[in-house]
Amino acid sequence: MGRMQPWVRFDRNELSGAFGDFGTDFPLIVGLILVAGLDTTSVLVMFGGMQIVTGLAYGLPMPVQPLKAMAVIVLTQKLTGNLLYGGGLAIGLLMLLLVLTGWLEWLGRVVPKTVVRGIQFGLGVQLALLALTDFVPADGWPGYTLAAASFVITLALIGNRRFPPAPVVILLGLIYALTTRLDGGMLARSFGFNLPTLHIPAPADVWTGFLLLALPQLPLSLGNSILATRQVITDFFPERNLSLRRIGLTYSLMNLLNPFFGGIPTCHGSGGVAGHYTFGGRTGGSVIIEGSIYVALGLFLSRGFHLAIELFPKPVLGVILLFEALALLKLIADAAPAKGDFALVLLVGLLCVGLPYGYVVGLLLGTALSYLARGRFRPLAQ
Repeated sequence: MGRMQPWVRFDRNELSGAFGDFGTDFPLIVGLILVAGLDTTSVLVMFGGMQIVTGLAYGLPMPVQPLKAMAVIVLTQKLTGNLLYGGGLAIGLLMLLLVLTGWLEWLGRVVPKTVVRGIQFGLGVQLALLALTDFVPADGWPGYTLAAASFVITLALIGNRRFPPAPVVILLGLIYALTTRLDGGMLARSFGFNLPTLHIPAPADVWTGFLLLALPQLPLSLGNSILATRQVITDFFPERNLSLRRIGLTYSLMNLLNPFFGGIPTCHGSGGVAGHYTFGGRTGGSVIIEGSIYVALGLFLSRGFHLAIELFPKPVLGVILLFEALALLKLIADAAPAKGDFALVLLVGLLCVGLPYGYVVGLLLGTALSYLARGRFRPLAQ
């Protein structure tokens, strides 16, 4: 883990790591395309393009993910794509302001590591619950059988650099899809070439998107996309000293560009790093491979996207998502020796999971309790 890795590598392990975040990304992207009526080509090509650029820029399995709070609000309230684009541009501007003023780095000094661990714990619990209650049961008993086989294969091969698990379980899912629910001939006939479309966000959509989407998203982004992502990169790649400013800047730039080409708002994320790493990714190659899959789907299969969805059965994605969650949950072990710190980690995590706006409550209350417990009101050592 401490040895320097090449900047970008393409091998079986990077290919396996490329699927480590699929369980988080793919369902949200599908939902946004179908519910908000977004242009499929634009969404997939821009999302994949952001992955490729990020892999090249960082040389690490630094993921690109949909903004989860925004996605949930759009899906539950059935908001329009124009508002989603406006909200994406708004949060890009807001994050750029935090970077340029230095407030983002100040936040990194103030929030204790135990609180960041609590945010990671809360996200891990949420991902595990999503995997076990939504994804794995999706196809009934055939799906349970598929999930069980995928789980056993992953458990047997996890950490195996010669035979990494994700390609095997993805192949198993493809065989399941083609034999039970997908007409391969219809999928082949849907091939065609399409390009993203240009879009100019209206000022009214930016303002409304700021109020409805960007403000609810900001606490989750600060906690998970920025602070927790920097922490998990430090955990897995201690030789790489990434600044919060750099992570915030790439977050901002993605969202300043995406709306103009029909791309959904995106972020980085600690769960994505854990997923890529757990399934074998060690360089920017795993993110580039994942991005290339999305670009290929967008350019050539957007007209048959409703069929291509079936290539990735939810029970298989659920198992991948579960192991991503377990990788996050393992990270809190370093807080276990200190009972007070461990209790705070668990409290922050449960607040994140159990309350509306739980991430902002956990971030603020956890930080206050940490300072009070130590009897001093100055930034704690990270």
